[in-house]
Amino acid sequence: MLLVIVRLPWAGDLGMHAATVQRLRHDLLHPGNPLVDVDTPSPYYSPWMLVLGCVAKLTGLSVFVVLRIGALAGLALLVTGVRRYVRTLSARPVAPALAFLCLVLLWGPVLFNWSGFLGLNSLALTVSYPSVFALGLSFHLWAWLTRVLREAGAATGEGAADAERAADDWGVWLRLGLLWALVLLCHQFTGVVATLGALAVVISARPDRRVLLRVGGALVMGVVLLALWPYYDFFALFSAGADLEAIHRSLYTHLAGRFGLALLGVAALALRLRRDRRDPLVLFFLLGLLVVAAGGATGHYSWGRALPAVLIPAQLAAALETVPAGGRAVRTGWACALGAALAVGAWAQAGTLGYAVGRDALPAVVAAKYRPPWGGYQWITPWVKYGDVVMARTLPSRQIPAYGPYTVAPGYPDVFLPDQGRRDAAVARYFGPGTSADGRWAMIREYGVQWVVGTAVAPDPWLRRVTGGPAGQTLYEVRR
Repeated sequence: MLLVIVRLPWAGDLGMHAATVQRLRHDLLHPGNPLVDVDTPSPYYSPWMLVLGCVAKLTGLSVFVVLRIGALAGLALLVTGVRRYVRTLSARPVAPALAFLCLVLLWGPVLFNWSGFLGLNSLALTVSYPSVFALGLSFHLWAWLTRVLREAGAATGEGAADAERAADDWGVWLRLGLLWALVLLCHQFTGVVATLGALAVVISARPDRRVLLRVGGALVMGVVLLALWPYYDFFALFSAGADLEAIHRSLYTHLAGRFGLALLGVAALALRLRRDRRDPLVLFFLLGLLVVAAGGATGHYSWGRALPAVLIPAQLAAALETVPAGGRAVRTGWACALGAALAVGAWAQAGTLGYAVGRDALPAVVAAKYRPPWGGYQWITPWVKYGDVVMARTLPSRQIPAYGPYTVAPGYPDVFLPDQGRRDAAVARYFGPGTSADGRWAMIREYGVQWVVGTAVAPDPWLRRVTGGPAGQTLYEVRR
């Protein structure tokens, strides 16, 4: 993963996060929309991105160097968080290492990449995203909450006074509430997973009313931070439109191929359930399954982003079932089954090696599994400057703002942009075959377009070809 961070392969939402840092480095207080030249809030202006924006502003480092720094921090937080949380579930020295192997490899034979999902290939492509940082915080949240609740439950017998003082420390509980809200602000979908995991920890601990009061105080503190965050209205996200559901519909397809190896973890959870009806991993799994199933049944497909709440406890259970006390033959048999599943998962994601060493260094059979990342639009930067407006289709619009320019329409759905539909339609009409030259010029003027990027662009008299790029793309300057 450290080698991957050096290369920082570009795919998915990297351009969005780079554009967010770009806007914050230029104006920390009023950054505006990260993709289009309008003044709207954005859920991408999270506390973590604000920190990275400050780093970029204070150091003068390029956005992509800052994202590498963020990737290092997120990866470190994830590794330490997994270790801390697994330590609350098992004292065996090998448990954290096995757990991490299961988290990144115990998926399925069909490659699957999505922000907030910890498969090795997905992690390689999203390691600089806020979702990885938020997942790391989530594991730390679960570990901290588990420890505090255990201290509260130990408030009997020898050491009861110390444990009771720890349970009554309102400062600890309020900091837990702030950490919970921080996860939600940094990546809202991961925040749902963090909430389900924390709820499982609380239910498993069977706290008394005194402790429940403090849990309630932590929740209130978290909600206050969510309400006061100045960069966007967190609670407005609950009214996100149908576009969000359409994007996530595919999460409910090819489930066996994408996640089938995690069924070994479901078997492990069944064994844990036999030993403890309130096992925290079992409760976590059931809560996640309830949310995901409800989303599929009601057409709220964005609820499928809670799938990590199903997968993470299953993957951890598969690792932990290898190291409990018990018969050696049983442990050996389980270890062999887990080893075979991990080998299948590793082979399915073997192409990830290309993001670390390059495709040319891979054997042919592994190179066939490699999916090349996007090429980027650095070839336009000698001419297109920060704040310029570019007319481009969806895929270029997902990358061009990373270098500082804006596009006419955002490359991603934006719940805070009221005229997104109109902007999308304008781009479609501009590049459509039935639009007149006068119609294209009207759109150029309406949106203040200074550049056009694309293939097979109409040869209008106000366009001057500047340079060519990959895959037959061309950059044109708009002459007024």
